[in-house]
Amino acid sequence: MRGPCVGPGPATDGGLGPRALPALLMGPASRGTRRGGHGRQGPSGLDQSHASSNVPGLTPAAARAHPEGAGRQSHHCSCHGINPRPRVPAPPSPECHSPGPNTAVLPPAPLCGSPPVSAPQHSVPHANTHMLTALPPSRSSPPRAWILDPSGDLFYWWLNIMVIPVMYNWIILVLRSCFPDVQQQYLPVWLALDYLCDLLYLMDIAVRFYTGFLEQGILIQDRAQISQRCRRSARLLWDVASVLPTDLLYLWLGLHVPALRANRLLRTPRLLEAFDRRETRTAHPHAFRIAKLMLYVFVAIHWTSCGYFALSGAIGYGADAWVYPNHSLAGFARPRRQYLYSFYFSTLILTTVGNTPDPQRQEEFLFMTAGFLLAVMGFATIMGSMSSVISTMSTADAAFYPDGERVKGYLQLHRVGRQLEHRVAGWHQHLRLNRKMTNELEILQHLPERLRAEVAVSVHLPTLRKVQLFQSCEQSLLEELVLKLRPQVYSPGEYVCRKGDIGREMYFIREGQLAVVGDDGVTQYAVLGEGLYFGEISIINIKGNKSGNRRTANIKSIGYSDLFRLSKEDLQEVLAEFPSAKAMLEAKGREILLKMGKLDESAEAAEAVQQEAAEQRTGALEDAVDALQTQVARLLAELESSAFKLALRIERLEWQTRGWAGPGEGEPQGAGRSL
Repeated sequence: MRGPCVGPGPATDGGLGPRALPALLMGPASRGTRRGGHGRQGPSGLDQSHASSNVPGLTPAAARAHPEGAGRQSHHCSCHGINPRPRVPAPPSPECHSPGPNTAVLPPAPLCGSPPVSAPQHSVPHANTHMLTALPPSRSSPPRAWILDPSGDLFYWWLNIMVIPVMYNWIILVLRSCFPDVQQQYLPVWLALDYLCDLLYLMDIAVRFYTGFLEQGILIQDRAQISQRCRRSARLLWDVASVLPTDLLYLWLGLHVPALRANRLLRTPRLLEAFDRRETRTAHPHAFRIAKLMLYVFVAIHWTSCGYFALSGAIGYGADAWVYPNHSLAGFARPRRQYLYSFYFSTLILTTVGNTPDPQRQEEFLFMTAGFLLAVMGFATIMGSMSSVISTMSTADAAFYPDGERVKGYLQLHRVGRQLEHRVAGWHQHLRLNRKMTNELEILQHLPERLRAEVAVSVHLPTLRKVQLFQSCEQSLLEELVLKLRPQVYSPGEYVCRKGDIGREMYFIREGQLAVVGDDGVTQYAVLGEGLYFGEISIINIKGNKSGNRRTANIKSIGYSDLFRLSKEDLQEVLAEFPSAKAMLEAKGREILLKMGKLDESAEAAEAVQQEAAEQRTGALEDAVDALQTQVARLLAELESSAFKLALRIERLEWQTRGWAGPGEGEPQGAGRSL
């Protein structure tokens, strides 16, 4: 009985033999070449056995037509033949299963330690191998259909288009149902707009079947999966219900009953979805929320006015002082006057201003009560929404700029002088008026790291490129530096650093001017402008620097200066990955120290010698540690070997002792066996 397709050899006992590991690490072509003769070389030096193993057109019929290839395939799957090397256990190959009607039969890949199987040379001639690229595409990978990305621009603008028909039905359809004159005078226009909206509704259903969705963070673009998801969705039922041909009832009730199209209002979720997308994309979300709130208020008053006019018609125009006046009065028969009067009356009800006629009938009392309840709920909604918008605006403002009121309270609590308090207030005012931010990291902290880096690069990289020191640096260095920069704003006359201070940062001038002044604070030696930098000498470990990490000059802001601050730790972390930039920065620092006469060249050479000697000692210690580790490893190996040999000897002695013991003297053999 033949064994499975792949299994452990008899010599390996399911393990990896000593000669199978080199074969496992080598490719199939290398193993075939070493065996000699199994991989036939063509004129171009290619192994034709592997060229034929990738032919997708070899079907079961072709395999039967070439018994040699079929025999080799069955030879491989049945694991027959002499294998001079131990096999490696592997999971069953897919080629061992019976192929389907549309499955291409491929020659199996050679196993580790077994000769590669080659198809007959006449099955795929080498001269016609270029024809393989002309084969038709596989049926399993059909061309992708045009799919909309739910987060893309096309889908976003389609939602904005769908706002128009939904709002049309919410406003005009109710208006026509309650004002018969409006319906009769413009009937052809309304019918045309109705069926145009129906067309957009049908197109929106089709768009749903061409809109992808996310599954495990990946956009699904398969039409079959999208269609299945849409058919199972409850939204499809609402969409279909909103386009049911209720207009057919016009044949019995006539064209003057637009309320038959009330099912078109079921497409409201599409309107809310469009509003949500618009709010997340607009540059002024607070203004959009207020506008959306006012739209809801208008729709509420509009519906109330339509209900008031319809109730007046049911009771009778002019029946009492509360309902709409009789059409016989001058001007009250015009549709525009009808709507404006009803809208004004409804506004008085919903705003609870009063100055409305007292209701006389039960229907009028119920309508007024419902209007007052709606007014209370609307007032609470408006106040809550407005307070939320104001609170959100205050929170966003506090996130962008530091709280000046808290600082002012602190200064007043400790009775700080008026001049200093005025300077602090001027600094906060400058930040707000000129939109200067000093807490960019807190604002962008919730973004992913890579996206935060891209935002920082797009905002600050043009400024960093103006710095002469970094103009010849590679892009990756600039991107790393951008993430380490901290913005800082200085007021007029404020010192950025003083001579002799401990240097922990270097600065890049983004905007403004700074002066290098003397100890008196008046004498100016130089003026630094946009794109320049300073402070690098004290944070770079330059050999022979007489000043150490102390500042060598006084830098004072002439006006308001916008700087980037880079700390010593962040700079060392970045320069550790870019040694060329570090060497260039150190060379620039040496030039400045030489001009200032604060570079001790002899000390620099001595420090270099000391560093070289320290590196040599470090290398010698590392070599000694490696040698010790090697010796310890050998000792451990010898110890394990000795322990293993000792265990074998003990086991052998135990077996010998058991053999010598055997049945005791004068003791029957049965008793010995029982023991």
